[in-house]
Order: sequence, then structure tokens, then C-alpha cells
Amino acid sequence: MKEISTKKLMETIIEGIRNRKGQRIVTIDLKKIKEAPVEMMIICEGQSNTQVAAIADEVDSFVRTVTHVHPLFVDGRDNAEWIVLDYGNIFVHIMQ
Repeated sequence: MKEISTKKLMETIIEGIRNRKGQRIVTIDLKKIKEAPVEMMIICEGQSNTQVAAIADEVDSFVRTVTHVHPLFVDGRDNAEWIVLDYGNIFVHIMQ
């Protein structure tokens, strides 16, 4: 399978967030920090637990459909106040 660039993955994640009306989308470039666990962080807000869960589900589904990339780890789905998706080189934080 062809490797996807960090930029393309980031753009696809942001599009997935926008599909569910995620707000205050912030990207943080960590490439110049040697000890950083990832190259990029994407942070956004949802207005309720339901919306936070819907954004996370859409990002997961949309990214899989467009890029065939699956998150390595997902945490926080139980209460959906703050969900993190780990794509290896990008962490996605979705919170209220």
C-alpha cells in the first residue's frame, strides 16, 4: 500500500472534523521538537458528548474511506468528553 503524507492525512482529518461541524480547529506543528511524540497535533471542539463522539466517528470513517489509514489507538469514547485518535504521526484531540 502507498504511504500517505502527513500533510494529506492532516487535510483529510480536518475535512472529517468539518463534516460534523467541529469548531476551533487548531493545528500544532511539532516537527522541530526533537522529543515530540508526533509531527502534528490537531485539536478541535464539539458542543456536547454526542457531537464529540460524532466528530471522532466521522474522522475515523472519513480517513479510512479516503486514505485507508486506521488510527493506531483511540481513547475516551466511553464518556466522549475528550477523545483522542492516534494516527502515529498525528494526534487528534476532540473535546468539549
